[in-house]
Amino acid sequence: MLVSNEMKQRIIEAMRTARENFGGSDAKFATSLSINAAQYSRVMRGDLEKVLSEEKWITIARILGVGMGTQSNWKTAKTPVFDFISQQLEKCQSDSLSALLCDMSDIGKTYTALQYQRTHKNVVYIDCSQVKSKQKLIRKIAKSFGVGSTVKYDEVYEDLVFYLKQLPTPLIILDEAGDLHYEAFLEIKALWNATEGYCGYYMMGADGLKQKIHRAIGNKKVGYTELFSRFGRKYIQCVPDVKEEREKYLQITAAMIIKANSKEGTDVQRVLRSACDGDGVPSLRRINKELSKLN
Repeated sequence: MLVSNEMKQRIIEAMRTARENFGGSDAKFATSLSINAAQYSRVMRGDLEKVLSEEKWITIARILGVGMGTQSNWKTAKTPVFDFISQQLEKCQSDSLSALLCDMSDIGKTYTALQYQRTHKNVVYIDCSQVKSKQKLIRKIAKSFGVGSTVKYDEVYEDLVFYLKQLPTPLIILDEAGDLHYEAFLEIKALWNATEGYCGYYMMGADGLKQKIHRAIGNKKVGYTELFSRFGRKYIQCVPDVKEEREKYLQITAAMIIKANSKEGTDVQRVLRSACDGDGVPSLRRINKELSKLN
């Protein structure tokens, strides 16, 4: 795929924004983007020719969440879900705490976490479904902080622990945590132990994560009781349990998203009805599909 100069400029702008919220050096920031310090320096000076391969530009776009197409960016609506999770993340980061969010899928958990990561310093977002094993998880966290991730695993782990203790209030967001392998859960516990009081952790997932932890604790599987204790001994959720309250909460959330991302004059309620299933529960994916027909 050929990356146009216009697209490269969009990626560079995203690099500038991301750099403002990266607490480490230029060299570490370059490492987090899978390039070296010299390449980063040249690109930021406007040197676009023969510095990075087309594949590397695409990699940076992927890391920074820059769309390669012409689609418009999703506009943030300060929904109840967005506000709830944002406040949780702020508390975990500022006080180096840990929390465990287990809630419905398709309510905006991931979007909120990514927005928080993009607008706050020293925050790393990890999609655990892509790094399920212990080694892949820790190497991904290390690389995201700009710590060398290609040397021996023990060195990566030790360097990561050391670096997290130097940063002011780092936060690690672990999304889709229910997909992690058993050894990866144990390593999260170990990393928590090594960085207690220095780093915040926020683990997110749907019902599968809650069931996995609950079942493991019931079966007395080593490490899960300790891990649960370190994450506050409770499952946090923002969506109400009572059916009527849940429907109202989700419909308010959906209506706010529709209004923020549609043209003036759009019939918000009509779009909302189209985005709801038979139980009256709206889907963010359906909202996106419905809005794409209008915009």
